[in-house]
Amino acid sequence: MEQILGSDWLISPAGGSSGEAYLAESHQQKLFLKRNSSPFLAILSAEGIVPKLVWTKRLANGDVITAQKWLEGRVLTKEEMKQDDVVQLISKIHHSSEILHLFMRMGKKPLEPWHLLVNLIEKCRKLDVIEKDDITKTVEFLSNSIGYVENQKKVVCHADLNHENWMLGEDHHLYLIDWDNAVIADPAMDLSMLLYQYIPREDWESWLNQYGIELTNNLLVRFQWYKVAQSLSYYLWHLERNEVNEVLKWEKQLKSNQQSFINI
Repeated sequence: MEQILGSDWLISPAGGSSGEAYLAESHQQKLFLKRNSSPFLAILSAEGIVPKLVWTKRLANGDVITAQKWLEGRVLTKEEMKQDDVVQLISKIHHSSEILHLFMRMGKKPLEPWHLLVNLIEKCRKLDVIEKDDITKTVEFLSNSIGYVENQKKVVCHADLNHENWMLGEDHHLYLIDWDNAVIADPAMDLSMLLYQYIPREDWESWLNQYGIELTNNLLVRFQWYKVAQSLSYYLWHLERNEVNEVLKWEKQLKSNQQSFINI
């Protein structure tokens, strides 16, 4: 990083799980640097969805470094995820034909539910958990109900809508950061994550009306399908890393999910 900015910049790790993010400071200037970040930052920056992109540089080894304006602000609390500007921003993203067309022009392929399911099953086999009772019931549910989520309209999904990825700037502008996992998929993937984590069930209908769609039985099944798929994905992710406490947490969630399987 030093060879890009020069010796008068102080560079320090900016946190995050990837270890590829840095804070660069010089003469009251601050930049957020990231190695091999999402190639879609330019349009996201132009749309005001992420902090302003300052420059992009390619290194001799092929790595790409992006520099964004350092965001002075804070992450949203779980309670603040109920606010109107959250639903308005995710609706703007999902309904943006410009962002979708750019993703497709840059080679992003739509994520089909069957592809997601096959990948999960393969990982279950790799980690030797495919015959565990809770895993078997989860995979059976996903397989038996996949017809509900096939052939749905695809949009650009962020795919990691944890409240810690929502940043409120000092100017009160809301940003959605960390687009490394973005995919073209059924919007129910994102909406399920938001609704189940942050929105009380009695408020779903009004929340979705503000987003721009009607709550239907078919949509409820799609939400549940992606909730179950994401629970299994998180379980496998932590299992692969031998993170015992998180594995136990997601095992409990997988068991809890089964209580609603009979409603399909």
